[in-house]
Amino acid sequence: MLAALGFATIAVLLLLTMTKRASVLVALILLPVLAALIGGFAGDLGELILGGLSKVAPTGIMIAFAVLYFSLMVDAGLFDPLIRGLLRVARGDPLRITVATAVLTLCVALDGDGASTFLITVSALLPVYKRLGMNPLVLSGVVCLGAGVMNMVPWGGPTVRAMAALKLDSSEVFNPVLPAMGFGVVWVLVASYVLGRRERNRLAALSPQGPATDVREGEDERDDREPAASTTTGGERQALRAPGDGPGTVRVPPLPRTWRTWLNIFNLLLTIALVVCLIQEVLPLPVLFVLGFAIALLVNHPTWEQQQALLDKHAKSVVLVTTMIFAAGVLTGILTGTRMIDEMAETLVSVVPDSFGSHLPVAVAVTGMPLSLVFTPDAYYFGVLPVLAETAQGFGTDPAEVARAAILGQMTTGFPLSPLTASTFILVGMSGVSLGEHQRFIFRWAFATTLVMTAGALLTGAFPL
Repeated sequence: MLAALGFATIAVLLLLTMTKRASVLVALILLPVLAALIGGFAGDLGELILGGLSKVAPTGIMIAFAVLYFSLMVDAGLFDPLIRGLLRVARGDPLRITVATAVLTLCVALDGDGASTFLITVSALLPVYKRLGMNPLVLSGVVCLGAGVMNMVPWGGPTVRAMAALKLDSSEVFNPVLPAMGFGVVWVLVASYVLGRRERNRLAALSPQGPATDVREGEDERDDREPAASTTTGGERQALRAPGDGPGTVRVPPLPRTWRTWLNIFNLLLTIALVVCLIQEVLPLPVLFVLGFAIALLVNHPTWEQQQALLDKHAKSVVLVTTMIFAAGVLTGILTGTRMIDEMAETLVSVVPDSFGSHLPVAVAVTGMPLSLVFTPDAYYFGVLPVLAETAQGFGTDPAEVARAAILGQMTTGFPLSPLTASTFILVGMSGVSLGEHQRFIFRWAFATTLVMTAGALLTGAFPL
């Protein structure tokens, strides 16, 4: 009965979220509560929910301060010199511009937030693509690939969900697949080179003299004004970088050029140090982000008014992501505490051939990316992944291996291809392409990225064949 109740809960969760009959947040909370009541666990409901919330609390803290930290760095213009430098190096060559698009995306996507990555990269490069007559599908496609790989960072959507759903930490999920992620980065650069060369040849065929190779005018225009998310308006430096801020925007007196230079250097060194400490696990990830954000906030926005304004600006992003994590804690707490997950796994073990059990991580990795077109990220990681992990454990496979496979394959929030992912529409909308065109153009490249990283994971021992 518990297995049937668990399967029914997940099925209804998928149905409601895929058909948009209920929000993911509501479904994650109310459906497991209803299942617990039907299963006769009303008396234990409070304890089950609190147990689940306590398990995901560190993850919620980490993602909240990670969003705040990288949002602050974007506001401070940490990536602006990189944008201008890449455009200067590209000098109007479609191949170089395509590779520069990949490099910029790989750097900006370090924040693990697809929406901000698309806002920065597309707004910076779309004018150049238009000036040269380049296909905007190349822009949306390359950004899609780069964001998909980089979204595997421990504070990115897939890894955060996998850790929260299976109650694992980054050393168990992310660190073993770091070499495979490196394979993915190399593949993205190779793919961008191939796509860029095709685009160069296409434009050369359209014009006997070849494509225009001088975008100096466009670059000069960009240098004269600040990048799309600039902090400079009317000779003043805004505390927050959102274009078109209202009259209530807090403004900081212009900083001397020397001080701005030292501030940029400090932000860069702090970010590098933070990333190194995260990988080396000098301290728990939530602690590192809490400390990093506090230091960055104090240095970049020393007054209370400036700090409050920054928190007000990014409060919506923080609330959206953290509430989803804690809602998932309700689901996992009830399904685990009532042993529904265990019963579901035992049922699956009974129908899966013994010869297939040891290959489950590979199957999860290979099938995950196509399944991203069917499942929402939350439905997959919080509904499907726990069952797969328990099933694998029944065959003697470490659930952490299944989690690693899942973030290699099911990067819905990273590969913006699924209509079930909101950030997909940000990318295609800003690029001026249709979702269908975007999917047809880049799907095989995205799937190849998953295959390359899966091969890298097998070679480096992240999970067995």
